[in-house]
Amino acid sequence: MTVDSFRGIDPRSYTELVRLALAEDGRGCDVTTKATIAPEQRAKGIIRSKSECVLAGLDVALETFEQVDPGVVVTRLHEDGDWCCALEVVACVEGSAAGLLSAERTALNFVQRLSGIATLTHRFVAAVDGRTRILDTRKTTPTLRSLEKYAVRAGGGENHRFALDDGVLIKDNHVRVVGSISLAVAKARSFNHNLEVVVEVSSLEELNDAIEAGASRVLLDNFSIDDCGRAIVTYRDRVKIEVSGGVTLDNVEAIAALGPDYISIGALTHSAPAIDISFDVSV
Repeated sequence: MTVDSFRGIDPRSYTELVRLALAEDGRGCDVTTKATIAPEQRAKGIIRSKSECVLAGLDVALETFEQVDPGVVVTRLHEDGDWCCALEVVACVEGSAAGLLSAERTALNFVQRLSGIATLTHRFVAAVDGRTRILDTRKTTPTLRSLEKYAVRAGGGENHRFALDDGVLIKDNHVRVVGSISLAVAKARSFNHNLEVVVEVSSLEELNDAIEAGASRVLLDNFSIDDCGRAIVTYRDRVKIEVSGGVTLDNVEAIAALGPDYISIGALTHSAPAIDISFDVSV
């Protein structure tokens, strides 16, 4: 399985991240490898998924090996977005043994983390079976947002706002400071008429206020299943509806059956378990 609409990631978004990660891990010298491995020693390495997963971050992992050893030879057997079976080899690398060993942990950290996000996203997307669109949030690891949101796309999900300048999302704290939903929406409209104005609401009363104020889209935050159903039946013809908060693999199918336009899930990026991916070296 490869997601049809999925496109790869621009290397410019991760080359510096890889450099920083290698510097963090090496801090100048891999003393174990330097003490035990001859500089001229060559080796081969196999990257293998030890469980079923949607692959993401392979390009980043391979960039890690290439930064340590620019002469490394790479053989790809899969691409990001592919479904991989347990114990399947996804790529092979050949080059300096010292380089492979020094890059191993950092490379695996990237591909394990991103494949975990892609795999969890795929499970949510499969559960809703095309009835709605699965979105991520800004609940990402600082400095890794571009990679984590890329992994969501690899798993078949879609990206919510990337950053604060991507659109207006009026949350409860904005309303508390401004004084009311209607005033917050009015201020947002006067600031830029072309921006979509999304309003987070926590009750049916607030939902009605947001719609009357002219919100483009409402985000039902931690609504019960029953209240989600009432909101969608009543307002689906007047506004785009997004459901968020407390969404799990156990309840996402029931939420999707209600017919929201979107379901956003912070857990895609903040709670996805890493995939077990190994790196085995031979000479």
